[in-house]
Amino acid sequence: MENATYNNGHRKIPLADKIGYGLGNFSTGVAIQVVGAYLVFYCTAVLDIPGSLVGIAVSLGVVWDAITDPLMGYFSDITKSRTFGRRHLYLIIGGIGMALSNFFLWNISSSFSTSTKFTIVLIDILAVKTFMTIFITPYTALGAELSNDYNERTSIQGIKTIFFLLGLSFVSVVGMYIFFQPSAEYPVGQLNPEAYKNMGLFSSIIVIIFALACFFSTKKYISILNQHEQNNEIKGGILALFNSFKDIFINKSFRYVAFAYMFNNIASALLSNIGLHVFTYTFSLTSQQIAIIVGVQFLFSMLSQPIWTYTSKKLDKKPSMILGLIICMIASLIFIVTVLLKDYVQGNIIYFLPFAILGGFGTGGLFTLPLSMIADVIDLDELNTGKRSEGSYYGCLTLFYKLSQSVALFLIGILLDLVKFDSSLTVQSNSTVIILGLILGIGPIISFILSLLSLNKYDLTRTKVENIQRRIIERNHKNKGLTF
Repeated sequence: MENATYNNGHRKIPLADKIGYGLGNFSTGVAIQVVGAYLVFYCTAVLDIPGSLVGIAVSLGVVWDAITDPLMGYFSDITKSRTFGRRHLYLIIGGIGMALSNFFLWNISSSFSTSTKFTIVLIDILAVKTFMTIFITPYTALGAELSNDYNERTSIQGIKTIFFLLGLSFVSVVGMYIFFQPSAEYPVGQLNPEAYKNMGLFSSIIVIIFALACFFSTKKYISILNQHEQNNEIKGGILALFNSFKDIFINKSFRYVAFAYMFNNIASALLSNIGLHVFTYTFSLTSQQIAIIVGVQFLFSMLSQPIWTYTSKKLDKKPSMILGLIICMIASLIFIVTVLLKDYVQGNIIYFLPFAILGGFGTGGLFTLPLSMIADVIDLDELNTGKRSEGSYYGCLTLFYKLSQSVALFLIGILLDLVKFDSSLTVQSNSTVIILGLILGIGPIISFILSLLSLNKYDLTRTKVENIQRRIIERNHKNKGLTF
């Protein structure tokens, strides 16, 4: 078995174990993308639930998800188990739960009354989100624990991001090609109810397989992390819970990264939840054409990971993330042009490739760098408080952006009604498709600008983080009565 190595007190792990850890994010990507990419379209266009009701159900699910994330992170932090450590038991429970709840979500009969369909969708969404939280929050915290090396953290997050993007693209690209093939009964494959049932079953099987693969690939580190936690005592109780969250929110460095991450994910929420509407109705693209565009975007996000890892080593993490934001804004401007010229670009995917390539490359950095930066912020918190709370930090990070996503999703549902989107029509009005397209182009630009403004105040650099780590090591040696 390959073991972690130590260089100047920095723990590094072999590539095979980074890949093993990253496998878990394939499950995450599949589960998130199935819900994010198809649910709103499925509910409005297939189940014929009004957009406003769908917006309420989805936004409530995101609010629930946001509230439970920091709580799950905290419970994970205070969990003690010689067999499972702080994180690994939740990988099993969350992985199996995600798969089962996801399966039931896509097996709702369109013959039910609107109120019944809405109720079932809401319950299923809450179940999916709960098990996502149980899996994802401890899983993300585990990634920050595997290494304390400044650049190694970016490498781990980069590989993790590649598997996440593979999961997203697997659902979007393979799903479109395999499950949503046009038929005589359903010339528009996205409108076939059976396709969603088949996709639900297949994606659930994938989620379980890769969640278990991650568990067995990383369980060798449980003993190592347990030894580290012997000097990292975190007390339980309501007061301790409150104090833990208070320490996190007063950490300015955390807030700057968290707000930037939040705004980045609002842009992602827009693309995930109305992208299918826009590509289908604004640009008259087939499921296969949509799959190619999405596939190109994900491909360049994955290919960009080594470049972003290299760039962060040369420029540092903050300048690299700023570069990613600028690239994404350029991609959004290109998309706005395609909307304004929709009559000339309809049905031709060539015109969307520049958007897909630039957008994919830029978002590759926005997926990876903030998570690596939070690991550095946790070092600063350890210096100030004497404890490490990876679970609580990453739980609070998702709280920030998911609460904002819930508002965005609620507004999307209302907007679908306001722009008079009609699921019974195969061709929407010209004003409807133009407004939907502009929302998808302008909304992300606003989000990226707000992210840039927040990130501008972040001041942790490699030099500062390494100095923080040195002071932590000196303090720990002093507490043990050792000479450093």
